[in-house]
Amino acid sequence: MAGFLAGIGAQVLALLAGIGRVAIFAGQTLRHLVTPPFYGREFLSALLNIGWLSLPVVGLTAVFTGGALALQIYAGGSRFDAAAVVPQIVAIGMVRELGPVLVGLMIAARVTSSIAAEIATMKVTEQIDALVTLSTHPMKYLTVPRVLAGLVTVPLLVGVGDIIGIFGGYQVAVRSLGFNPATYLQNTVDFLEPLDVISSLVKGAAFGVIATIMGCYSGMNSGRGAQGVGRATKSSVEAASVLILAANFLLTGVFFSA
Repeated sequence: MAGFLAGIGAQVLALLAGIGRVAIFAGQTLRHLVTPPFYGREFLSALLNIGWLSLPVVGLTAVFTGGALALQIYAGGSRFDAAAVVPQIVAIGMVRELGPVLVGLMIAARVTSSIAAEIATMKVTEQIDALVTLSTHPMKYLTVPRVLAGLVTVPLLVGVGDIIGIFGGYQVAVRSLGFNPATYLQNTVDFLEPLDVISSLVKGAAFGVIATIMGCYSGMNSGRGAQGVGRATKSSVEAASVLILAANFLLTGVFFSA
């Protein structure tokens, strides 16, 4: 029994130590964001990778989610003579929750894993040590541009995902469920409030920072060899996904608590 409790205690201490290391890493990153030098080329490259190249997966995820959401709401609402609320529920569901969360998880799957693998490989091949010998701070060169790009681009991706998701629900509702196009769009516009859109974009910014920081942290702290790169990539996606879902819960409470 004592050994079992000791094992649990060791796991808890290891978890708290890991949280502390990530918090320190995040604090150092934020400090470097506001101090020169800045590497514009690295920032533009990160913008392209995180933003533009993520559009296809974000768009496909959003359009199918919006269509499926419309079908589910119509099928469930029909049991209570409430099928007419499809436009309103699709809009609020996509903008408040599904849009930001799905985009965040797609970014975690695509971008966080890519960043972790790239930086971990640089560490294994001693490229990070080479940066230090050239008097280039690794965090400023590798972490700051990616975190700043995530902060800028992920809210934009969330906005695009919200629009595409609502469009997917609109197409299903109009073409398959018999809704009037003008009435559907009018109900969507009338039901959404500025706070809904603001909360969606704020969540996107938070998720972008989480995803990029976890990718950079895992890459910078990876083990040696191919196994170290693999473990860093896996752990970065797992941690980013869990933190995104936790942050979504907290931000939803902040914006929409009774």
